[in-house]
Amino acid sequence: MARRTSPKLPSTSRPPRFPTNRPPPATVRSVLATNRTSPATARSLLTSSRPAPAAVRNLLLAALPRIDRDRLVPALDVVPLKLKDLLHKPGERIEYVYFPGGGFCSIVTVLEDGSMVEVATVGREGMVGATAALDGNPVWSATMVQGETDTCYCMRADAFRREMDRRGAFYELLTRYSQALVAVIMQSTACNAVHTVEQRLARWLLMAYDRMGSDEFPLTQEFVAMMLGANRPTVTVVAGTLQKAGLITYHRGRVTILDRENLEAASCECYRAATSLLQGVTSGRSRIPSSR
Repeated sequence: MARRTSPKLPSTSRPPRFPTNRPPPATVRSVLATNRTSPATARSLLTSSRPAPAAVRNLLLAALPRIDRDRLVPALDVVPLKLKDLLHKPGERIEYVYFPGGGFCSIVTVLEDGSMVEVATVGREGMVGATAALDGNPVWSATMVQGETDTCYCMRADAFRREMDRRGAFYELLTRYSQALVAVIMQSTACNAVHTVEQRLARWLLMAYDRMGSDEFPLTQEFVAMMLGANRPTVTVVAGTLQKAGLITYHRGRVTILDRENLEAASCECYRAATSLLQGVTSGRSRIPSSR
């Protein structure tokens, strides 16, 4: 039997481009000292921008009543997310929460040997960091960028807590999302236990397709193995099966979805269940009362 290999969490990773409110040079030097941020990343701290309220691409933020969304804008910065960026690391307190405007992130459980297994995928329908930001305790999972985007809305954890403490529309919407995300993770746990690797790969490809808005995106066997909790030889066989069926093409670390309809047929019920749960968070946005 082939020995299972899993990707390891990097000991040093290029940190995400944490935004600030255009700080003076002394603040940038402080960031460099405390976060080991590269000079190039530090310069990017000065170039973050505020989102235009009418052009918000994250579905949670867009679902808020206008008065609440306008109030949040000063607390948000727009930053890019690059492939393999680590937004949150195990054992560290969360300083920022993220609302992707495109692309997607993987929330992964990190095991003692450093290997990782994905437990949730988050795109523009959601956000990352909510639970740990609320209680202020260190996070025990990692959040890694799997699909790049030039638009992600970043918010300091203390500003996030203040807004949640208002118990208004933002609190109601984020509570609804957190409940849906837990249900999605439970569905994923059941999926990993009873469905085939082929079904699970088809499910994950559909979720990536939905979030990227493109039928082509980068994907390595290493990350597929991580996401599915499988070894690389198994991933090679399963990807080859989907490719022979004319559902995808896979070449040099890039996958292209050729037949979405039949790829969904090759998936399991969990794709439809997870999609329905997440869509339900914002489908009732007209019933979310504005905060006073």
